[in-house]
Amino acid sequence: MDIRTGTKLAATAMQIAIIALTLAAASAAAPAAAGGSRYSASNDTWRAECASCHIAYPPQLLPAASWQRLMAGLEKHFGADASVEAVAAAEIGRFLEANAARGKRAQQGAGELRITKTAWFGRKHDEVPARTWSSPEVRSASNCTACHSLAERGDFSERRIPR
Repeated sequence: MDIRTGTKLAATAMQIAIIALTLAAASAAAPAAAGGSRYSASNDTWRAECASCHIAYPPQLLPAASWQRLMAGLEKHFGADASVEAVAAAEIGRFLEANAARGKRAQQGAGELRITKTAWFGRKHDEVPARTWSSPEVRSASNCTACHSLAERGDFSERRIPR
């Protein structure tokens, strides 16, 4: 093999590697399964702060504008003061915005702060009887772990719901 052929092969291999890394990075922050039932984005500060009161809801469930509004009003977070240190708030905000819903889900959730009020959530849970949300085991639609046992790990797969 001459030097030019070797150089071309090395350049092609480098391009393939760059494309593979780009695709891997893009998919790491996106739902891992079609239909959005598994999420892999993670941030230690987000998990520690948000999961201290409820599961750390995956950022892909709301658009960036909703996360911005939510983070701007932590002192009145659904009836509780969820304020965090400014540095932590900035880090969490950047993480949420960088991994927020995109495309159709973002358009359908525009302006909404409650994940349970989004069109996506409604479609995914339309078969759940109203009495289920108020049952002692579930208590509310925001209690994901009542049905999705791996929700804290970002897995909301319907195959994992106990029957």
